[in-house]
Amino acid sequence: MRPDPVELTRALLPYDTINPPGQEEPCAHHLGGLLEAAGFHVTYHPLGPGRASLVARRGGRDGARPLCFTGHIDIVPLGAKPWSRDPFAGETHQGRVYGRGSSDMKSGVAAFVAAAIELAPHLDHTAGVELVITAGEETGCAGAFDLLRRPGALGRAGAVVVAEPTSNYPYVGHKGAFWLEAVTHGVTAHGSMPEKGVNAVCKAAHAVVALERYRFATPPHPMMGQGTLNIGALHGGLNINSVPDRAAIALDMRTVPGQDHGHIRDELGRVLGPEVSFNTLLDVPPVYTEPDHEWVQQVFDVMQPVLGARPEARTATYFTDAAALHQGYGGPPIVILGPGEAHMAHQTDEYCVAERVLQSTDAFAHILRRWCGL
Repeated sequence: MRPDPVELTRALLPYDTINPPGQEEPCAHHLGGLLEAAGFHVTYHPLGPGRASLVARRGGRDGARPLCFTGHIDIVPLGAKPWSRDPFAGETHQGRVYGRGSSDMKSGVAAFVAAAIELAPHLDHTAGVELVITAGEETGCAGAFDLLRRPGALGRAGAVVVAEPTSNYPYVGHKGAFWLEAVTHGVTAHGSMPEKGVNAVCKAAHAVVALERYRFATPPHPMMGQGTLNIGALHGGLNINSVPDRAAIALDMRTVPGQDHGHIRDELGRVLGPEVSFNTLLDVPPVYTEPDHEWVQQVFDVMQPVLGARPEARTATYFTDAAALHQGYGGPPIVILGPGEAHMAHQTDEYCVAERVLQSTDAFAHILRRWCGL
């Protein structure tokens, strides 16, 4: 019997999984208990004290690759602006469910868990399903990359649905994220005798000018466009009356297929010269599936009556756990599709729309039935 996905969303919202510190383990066990009761084989994978991801499987005949649904249960902080509703109460009003994580993305997790439980009795002796529910996505897909490093944690999925917030519109990829800290060093001295020091901030200023002029040489992607580079922060010096001996520039690069992150780092090293060194803060590759892929078109078939028109190929602006799972599963097709509202992610008074949660649960069940030949 299918759990009510809206009520399951409301049940997940009281778990305070703000990351940091995360504390996703109780929420993971809540979901794991439901799945175990439905006959799924569930494993938990610790990510530190009070933190865990889970992987649940059912079905899977010899040689067949299951369909994977994935989502994260950590959430971002509430922000400085006061909420008009309790962010952990799962309040409902006029068809909306309010709470931190309602759109990003506990409603998506609730939808695919409900769909999987509904079909659980029919999955044995089919290709089956693998549910990957992660901790730590909001801080760089930590849980998904942790699973990637654990032998046997992931199976052999043949396709992946990432239930991130898309208002039930299927996306075929997202840009990568490559964050670097560019560091310059100098020699400190008293501010009244700057000639006795070497100013790291001045070195950083020269680097910033070079970065402002820098353009990627790789061609733009036909759907995602060109990769981008943003100077997000510049820090240097400790006090006004000393020559600063260290400065750091925070670089946020969003990359497209065809760009190699290692090559980008090497190229920036040549552009900025030996006075600048780099620390990698985040390295999440882009993900893209050709829209004419047979399975993607099947997903479009399912979503066409839900949306009232056939979907057109789109890509997401944010990154997802697909960046890790694509590698872990050996490059299967991936669609990003979930009931949450992307414009509400990380916002004060975040909400999801209950009707979309019900629609996505039906769609996920339909996609799984087609995958398993039910």
